Amino acid sequence: MSNRIDEPWMFRPLGQRLRPAAVWVLAAALAGLVVVAVLAAVLSPRPPSKVVPLTKADRNAPATLRDAAEALGYRPTPASDTIERRPASAAPPPPAGLLPVGAVAPDFSLPTPSGTRVHLAAFRGRPVLLEFFATWCPHCAAEAPHLRRLSTQTRAAFLSVDADSEDAASVFAYHVWFGLPYPALVDAGKHTVTWPANGSAGPVSSRYAVRMFPTFYVLDRRGRIVWRSSGEQPDAKLRQELRRATVS
Repeated sequence: MSNRIDEPWMFRPLGQRLRPAAVWVLAAALAGLVVVAVLAAVLSPRPPSKVVPLTKADRNAPATLRDAAEALGYRPTPASDTIERRPASAAPPPPAGLLPVGAVAPDFSLPTPSGTRVHLAAFRGRPVLLEFFATWCPHCAAEAPHLRRLSTQTRAAFLSVDADSEDAASVFAYHVWFGLPYPALVDAGKHTVTWPANGSAGPVSSRYAVRMFPTFYVLDRRGRIVWRSSGEQPDAKLRQELRRATVS
């Protein structure tokens, strides 16, 4: 009797005999893959959030500004910072068109992203490093950590001016990301843009003939230009020019 029940099953085509079992095996395998994927997502290490010390001014920034900057999801794409580590002699020559050495630097008053106004004339009596940057600029992003360190190693004043008419949230996001201990200023033209869009030079940046990012000016204690150039610079070159500005 048992043979008469088994024989019809034994003589079915192989595909028909295995189809129910294959379906169950496939379903179990898919379920296993889902479980593995979920566990991997939960248990895999995640990159830590970037934590930077905030300046007092940044901590006291309006909540609306902090929220707007955070909503940008700012992430820079730095270029290689090779030249920053080279000797001063590796500095590129200054491009034509910048304000001449010996000229008095045009005075200005610009706001920080929080609205605090900063006057260049207030820094008379100290050498000043002026940097004109854009938040999307990879060369500016490569320079920023070097400028942060250098600013703590000298008595010179450092000022960074956004030269691409970017809005306050973009400049604030850049300033916080790199943990800059010196002011980043908003130089807005007629039409502002938001990172990562490209804009155009603001009025102060135009007066300083900024056409490349970053552009640097070193001013002596009387507010006169002692050096200027564009592009990434060796740390040693910036130190050299700031020392020269101190004694001039």
